[in-house]
Amino acid sequence: MAKRSYFYKKMAPSKLDSVYRRLLLTRFFDKGWGKPENLQRLFQFRKIISRRETCFPLIPNDYPVEIIKEEKHQDYTILEGQFLTPLELHLPGIVPKQVQDAHFQVVIPRKWKDQYKPICIHLAGTGDHFFWRRRTLIAKPLLKEANIGAIILENPFYGTRKPDNQVRSNLHNVSDIFVMGGCLIMECLVLLHWCERNGFGPLGVTGLSMGGHMASLAATNWPKPIVLVPCLSWSTAATVFTTGVMSQSINWDMLETQYYSDGKYRERLSKMVTIIDDAFTAGQKFMKDFNQSLIELKKDITYTKLLQGTSTSKTSENVIKSNNAIENCKMDKYFDGSSKSDCATPEVTKAKIESSSTLTKLMKYILPTTSRNTSHRIDITKTNWWEREALQFMRGMMDECTHLKNFSVPYETSLIIAICAKDDAYVPREGCSSLEEIWPGVEVRYLDAGHVSAHVLHQKLFRSSIIEAFERAKKMHSTRKEDSLGDMNISKLSYQQLLNKYVNAF
Repeated sequence: MAKRSYFYKKMAPSKLDSVYRRLLLTRFFDKGWGKPENLQRLFQFRKIISRRETCFPLIPNDYPVEIIKEEKHQDYTILEGQFLTPLELHLPGIVPKQVQDAHFQVVIPRKWKDQYKPICIHLAGTGDHFFWRRRTLIAKPLLKEANIGAIILENPFYGTRKPDNQVRSNLHNVSDIFVMGGCLIMECLVLLHWCERNGFGPLGVTGLSMGGHMASLAATNWPKPIVLVPCLSWSTAATVFTTGVMSQSINWDMLETQYYSDGKYRERLSKMVTIIDDAFTAGQKFMKDFNQSLIELKKDITYTKLLQGTSTSKTSENVIKSNNAIENCKMDKYFDGSSKSDCATPEVTKAKIESSSTLTKLMKYILPTTSRNTSHRIDITKTNWWEREALQFMRGMMDECTHLKNFSVPYETSLIIAICAKDDAYVPREGCSSLEEIWPGVEVRYLDAGHVSAHVLHQKLFRSSIIEAFERAKKMHSTRKEDSLGDMNISKLSYQQLLNKYVNAF
């Protein structure tokens, strides 16, 4: 059973998640980071699509959507449609040809039960190709249980949008994940506009795992109340690819080799990204260590004064030196791993005292011991592997383009219900900003499960949370005046103008 709580007990990562990951053959980013020039364009464009006031106007209200197929069943109708992804129009040449056409499927009831026509966009998790899985497991049950329609959007690089040379879900480049995110953010805006033009509402977006995080990013740019139910995701994708079990599927040695062989990554691109949570975490650690260091410094000053004031007493001096030596030996033992026997002789102690000033000892205590390690070879089995430069670059890239702190807060956070697995080994939460911190008013529910077991066993909970969020949206819609939305940003750009701009770019 899910628990509605703002706090959760830290649990061990799920062993099932780790075993399941090892069984899969998927290998990510086997061709490297991607072209430096493409990454630079994506980083720059992120600053535009991460702000509602600059992203929303990029999608014209009249953006064309083509319905190419209609199937009528006894209780529901299935529509299939397509449109050109707007990211290709705004960043020409960055989206692979096979990915450029967005494909989607609509599942709606033959008859709506009341004045509302709720529709939820469902985004795909990792490995969820085509429409059948989401249609079977979540769209049709939602239609039957709550009369909620669905739009199932094919993920870029998946299904009918998968490049010919790509095997399964194995994205070739790190940049592909950012192209995927940019496409989905803008494609969701196209579909939300289409829904409004056709009289649907309230509107929502949801997804599992990667789909949950993409849903969170997409919802930030809609300037009206929107239902958001991200399942099995968190505030950033950085930990997914650096500390979660997915990191086992990445060729880190190859990524590091490419990182060091091309100066553009280190000299230019690394300066364009920022690790969000490390600064806060490092600040907390610094204050904790600094307070301890002040205590040690106070002891050193006290001992120094005693030494200066008792120089006439040989016996007292020896006692004080002995005490001082013990304290310094404790510190040296902490950093250097020296044994207790090293502190036994006064000669050794005297040598240590003379070779280390108080300031040196203070800084040695504050600074992390790993800073002394200059090795560049990646070994993710080592305890300090995450401090390698290429891995820091990966985390910086992921935070830059996926951390929710870099995006606008959704218009109405009371319509957000996030569901997380307590011992999720795919999406580690430790060291990350919480959703409650980033989005005040959000409700987070925690499952006593891992990522895989939650995905398999708790589909009903995901659906019930979506239904509950839509009920909230209906109540809000009934009390909100229509003219209260009149001050929203509206795109002044028509689709034809956008198309002309795209053509002139070549």
